Amino acid sequence: MLRIAVPNKGSLSGPAGEMLHEAGYLQRRESKELRIVDPENEVEFFYLRPRDIAIYVSSGRLDIGITGRDLLIDSGADAEEILPLGFARSTFRFAAKPGTAAGIADLKGRTVATSYEGIVAGHLADHGIDASVVHLDGAVETAIELGVAEVIADVVETGTSLRNAGLEVFGEPIMKSEAVVIRRVDAGTASESEPKVQQFLRRLQGVLVARTYVMMDYDCRVEQLEKAVALTPGLESPTVSPLHNEGWVAVRAMVPAKEAQRIMDDLYDIGARAILTTAIHACRL
Repeated sequence: MLRIAVPNKGSLSGPAGEMLHEAGYLQRRESKELRIVDPENEVEFFYLRPRDIAIYVSSGRLDIGITGRDLLIDSGADAEEILPLGFARSTFRFAAKPGTAAGIADLKGRTVATSYEGIVAGHLADHGIDASVVHLDGAVETAIELGVAEVIADVVETGTSLRNAGLEVFGEPIMKSEAVVIRRVDAGTASESEPKVQQFLRRLQGVLVARTYVMMDYDCRVEQLEKAVALTPGLESPTVSPLHNEGWVAVRAMVPAKEAQRIMDDLYDIGARAILTTAIHACRL
């Protein structure tokens, strides 16, 4: 039975559970549940603190896990990313009071406060910067005001909280993170769990594709078919079927969801009609 670690709370928990449900896996009904078994899919899920998941996976006690790229790197665990999942995206930046620093070179000899000591210390070392790193569990913005540090390193989304604290970001991003599937570094492809791991990854990839594309159907005149197909090439090629009315065909193809409205407009302009889009709930490519 495949043993999988899933975040039990925080910004990773809800989206991870939704994705697993869409992939056909049984999920917990109450947040208090720490372990559930999905006998039909031969999977056992363990709901753990997101920061601990990389440690459990690297120990070999669990086969794979879902966590943040930031938490994986910060943990220093012997685990690796095998599939990005596209949610819980974040960017890590340095920030300080205006005029303190313009780039990472200006951090030499300074003190940096962060909740991600492993990431920041590694980033500074990679750039040859000798600076002190202070670990705080949260609310690092106050570290500068209270004199604990001169610079902070934290997740930046809109930057509103930093501006409210009188701080500004500087330099290049430290890293960009998102939810990822991880496994132990030395987990070989010959392991007994490998077929189930690959099935699990295919299911999640199917969900990612299903969220990215929609199915588009429309009718068009035969003489406009080449132009229509150029707008909707599909993955291999679209499905084209003759209609009862001579000179018309029905076309079906997968198109990127974010471009669907523009494609519908372009199809209409060349004479296509009965243009419909439908959501894709699951797929295999």
